[in-house]
Amino acid sequence: MDDAITDVPGIKVGHYTDRDAATGCTVVLCENGATGGVEVRGAAPGTRETDLLRPLHLVEVVHAVLLGGGSAFGLDAATGVMRYLEERGCGFDTGVAKVPIVPGAVLFDLAIGNAKVRPDAEAGYAACQNASTGLVEQGSVGAGTGATVGKLLGLDHAMKGGLGTASQQMGRGILVGAIVAVNCLGDVIDWRTGQILAGARKPEGGFLDSSEAVKGGLADTPLGFTNTTIGVVATNARLTKEEVNEFAQLAGNGYPYAIRPASMLDGDALFALSTGDAGGDVTALGACGAEVVAEAIGRAVKEARSLCGVAAYRDSHQDTRNS
Repeated sequence: MDDAITDVPGIKVGHYTDRDAATGCTVVLCENGATGGVEVRGAAPGTRETDLLRPLHLVEVVHAVLLGGGSAFGLDAATGVMRYLEERGCGFDTGVAKVPIVPGAVLFDLAIGNAKVRPDAEAGYAACQNASTGLVEQGSVGAGTGATVGKLLGLDHAMKGGLGTASQQMGRGILVGAIVAVNCLGDVIDWRTGQILAGARKPEGGFLDSSEAVKGGLADTPLGFTNTTIGVVATNARLTKEEVNEFAQLAGNGYPYAIRPASMLDGDALFALSTGDAGGDVTALGACGAEVVAEAIGRAVKEARSLCGVAAYRDSHQDTRNS
């Protein structure tokens, strides 16, 4: 196992990264199809095809999930993912064409780098070409390239977010994995110890503790609507469409485990995929999913590198997992 979402059979991950413009996209491919669901918690999400994943709607199988930077502009990258899948005969068979089902979500990374450069169809296609079942690069890559965290005091005092992944093996051969692009208003917390890993930095040094600051009345920020944490959680357990949406809801609890405060200013979304035939209890899967989501969030900031003048966790820690 690689301790990544790609440990789940049927899952591939690929990135497109533009560090000069501080943006990119990540694709989670499930070319053989997966039952899909979604949990959207944020007040200002940038998404596509999320209604299709609801239990009352017809299509049950998805073929990829796009995670991208570029705010709403970045949804264009899904067109390239669809082209890649169509060329390989993947899609919902309508009788006259196979239509790939590609839900997606984007985060706001326009505040650093070049706001005029966003992931497009070519970027989405390139991410698919780079996809594999092996090790997943983490940190300032793909959808996490231009991500930032801890923005209560503005970007001058923020830190780099990024993209992280993790997995766990449960009993009876069941696997759960997650991949998350972290671009939150609040601080990123080590979910096991409660320690702040990355967040708003006080001018005099040290962390502000954004959760305490918000409770104390500091809720006004110039970057209030530039935050989104988006991700995918996957399992090889066999889940119905209703169950995979419940799985997404429960696994979404990993966000407040590792991000404090979780706010209405974050356009958060978490997709869920069921790829296999193993038997599994949704409650147990959800508990495991919340842990791997929280672990992925921590790794996202630990692996991130400073970019465009925004400091990173690695600037003051000797954590070289992907060096």
